[in-house]
Amino acid sequence: MTSKEIAKKAYDYLDEKKAVDIRIIDISKISIIADYFIIAGGTNVRQVKALADNVEEKLAKEEVVPKHVEGYSNAGWILMDYGDVIIHIFNQEDRLFYDLERIWTDGQVIERIEL
Repeated sequence: MTSKEIAKKAYDYLDEKKAVDIRIIDISKISIIADYFIIAGGTNVRQVKALADNVEEKLAKEEVVPKHVEGYSNAGWILMDYGDVIIHIFNQEDRLFYDLERIWTDGQVIERIEL
């Protein structure tokens, strides 16, 4: 599965569980870390975990598994590394504090339909 397909599906799986303000940032032209960052928010710890669980379970059914997952135990910021797609799921407070959208302003914010 291509990174574009993974990003599209991950967006949909986050949206299914009512993630807040989902952003896709294309960083392929400015970084070798990944092609896409997906940033999403949850309103509480349970929702943040549910968002991560939904993405991981549904992608696993398509034989796409994360290389690494960090932050699940405290669920303030869960990072899911799918190689060329890195998913960041934040609670509201941590999202405002880390402000990844500002850090990666050189990347191109794209709409889901553009994928």
